[in-house]
Amino acid sequence: MSEAALVYFGAGSLLFVFWAYGIVSFALDCKNRFFPAAARLVANWRARRRERTDEEEREQREKQLY
Repeated sequence: MSEAALVYFGAGSLLFVFWAYGIVSFALDCKNRFFPAAARLVANWRARRRERTDEEEREQREKQLY
């Protein structure tokens, strides 16, 4: 009985190590890969929107001049 319990808890501990490693790896991937990519994407969207509004304002000023 004690050998079965030892194997059971040993296998559970081993599976817990891999489970914890997966969670830590996912968190580090999010921090180092996904969050910076999302921030760049949002920055690009904002830059495009800013360029578009600047261009529209310039066109409106040109129309008012002529």
